[in-house]
Amino acid sequence: MCRHGIEGRRHRSGGHHHARRLAAEGAAVVLVARRQDRIEVLAKEIAAHDGRAVASTADPTDADAAAAVVAITVERFGRLDILVNAAGVMFTGDSTQAPLRDWEQVVGINVKGLLYVTKAALPHLVEAAATSPRRVADVVNISSVAGRFAIPSGAVYNATKFGVTAATEAWRQEYARRDVRFSVVEPGLTETELFVHQQQAVQERMAARFADVEKLHADDIAEAVEYVVTSPRRRAVAEIVIRPTDQV
Repeated sequence: MCRHGIEGRRHRSGGHHHARRLAAEGAAVVLVARRQDRIEVLAKEIAAHDGRAVASTADPTDADAAAAVVAITVERFGRLDILVNAAGVMFTGDSTQAPLRDWEQVVGINVKGLLYVTKAALPHLVEAAATSPRRVADVVNISSVAGRFAIPSGAVYNATKFGVTAATEAWRQEYARRDVRFSVVEPGLTETELFVHQQQAVQERMAARFADVEKLHADDIAEAVEYVVTSPRRRAVAEIVIRPTDQV
């Protein structure tokens, strides 16, 4: 089982869990983040378990940087046949008080970064689907249940996640006959760093609202991603919604 993939990471679903699982399945993983220190530690951890991983510092919201990391991946490993867009950030709260820079950051990371990396990767994914032993390539985009249902004080975050879900479905239809499978994973409440950047009032409100909910673990989402990309060629998993059992 030989796969070569890019794993973008930030807060939403614990990108390091995706990377570990894919590496354990035999993928050569390129870890992409803006903080080199954390992904270098992860790359060494994967290597210590006989996996293959390369840490690459890049800002995916820069189109040139996104294209460069895709080019480095193909040069290093010969092809690219899996892309996991896991980078994401969330700021919610009173829209009149929200700094415009927070909204711009949410749009930049959640939408522009995903678009830039996917755009650069597409020609290589199409080629891999036609020439690699798997005869299929995969793009998995991490969205959210907020990409299906709007929430108060979350207009911009909702907009980005609705956009990710819609773009994934449109790409799925566009590339189905070229054997590039597009899938979206939409997690509910998950134990990650996503909420630490919220306004204090928002954190307190969320904690009270979900006090009796056992949150998903990041590895629950990674397991869903693994299921998607290890599915046989005949099976395309277009969408996975995964919520805590206790979350209404």
